[in-house]
Amino acid sequence: MSVSDRKKVDIIPVDNDWVARRVEEALEPALPIVDPHHHLWQWPGNDYMFADLLADTRSGHNIVATVFVDCRSMYRKHAPKELRCIGETEFANGVAAMSASGLYGNLRACAAIVSHVDLRLGAGAGAVFDAQIAAGNGRFAGIRYQTALDSDLEIHAARTKPMPGLMADTTWREGFAELARRDLTFDAWVYHPQIREVADLASAFPDTRIVLDHVGGPLGYASYTSRHAEVFAAWKASMAELARRPNVTVKVGGMGMPMGWFDFYKRPTPPTSQEMAAAFRPWVETCVELFGAERCMFESNFPVDKITSGYGVLWNAFKRLTAAASSAEKTALFSGTAARIYGLTLEG
Repeated sequence: MSVSDRKKVDIIPVDNDWVARRVEEALEPALPIVDPHHHLWQWPGNDYMFADLLADTRSGHNIVATVFVDCRSMYRKHAPKELRCIGETEFANGVAAMSASGLYGNLRACAAIVSHVDLRLGAGAGAVFDAQIAAGNGRFAGIRYQTALDSDLEIHAARTKPMPGLMADTTWREGFAELARRDLTFDAWVYHPQIREVADLASAFPDTRIVLDHVGGPLGYASYTSRHAEVFAAWKASMAELARRPNVTVKVGGMGMPMGWFDFYKRPTPPTSQEMAAAFRPWVETCVELFGAERCMFESNFPVDKITSGYGVLWNAFKRLTAAASSAEKTALFSGTAARIYGLTLEG
């Protein structure tokens, strides 16, 4: 099997009946939360649209705003290939406009939009960025370019079909340079062996805000199945190196994905927030220790992580993990870092 032939990432459909078996009362219900990472899509047999997001965010927590993130949703069918991604921003901006009407409550859904631009266009990516900015009506904040790839061909590759070492490619970096010229962010989705590549990228572009998604994608399946202690040590060392780059922040979440670490989604009933907090603690505490609360933000990664728990239970787990944190640290982790990185102004 070649790199180009390997299987794409499988998105496991959510069993809403299973998720509903575990409901918890929200802890610290007044604490403002900006959810900096969720998707909206309509795929055969797997929908997650505005109504679904509304239902989840009404789980008792004070979700004040969200950030929509790239998932190849609603791309334009009839457009030049490089401009098809504009459809995703138009779609997310439409949802944001609905939410901003106030008809659905105080939530500002999709208040910032992170979509996609093909950086392999080099300097030509600039024109696509400008089109994305126009489509976002002030909400387009940046892009995610998925470069997740591993030498183990059983590991699912990112849908962009990246080549090894793509983040060091000269043409790709020419496209990347267009971000700073427009004060836009970059979300990186990589696997843990690639974290040092992100560090190199951050050093080369110190004026670009880079966000590492899902605690850096630690791998625990395929050839990594029996190497969990080794992987954690390697991940921690790479994260320590990455933390030396002040332009990098980390999204703390995504641990509910089927990455070979936790089997919650295989159980007869969903986990409690206490169980999740205990399982996630080493990863969360390491991120906060290395980067500080001002450079970390909790994320839901819904609906992908919904295979593991309900929305309210997930945020309870994060709140349990920060029970001993100061008020300033909680503000940063739950809303402040996300608002600063994605340019959101929060009321009150």
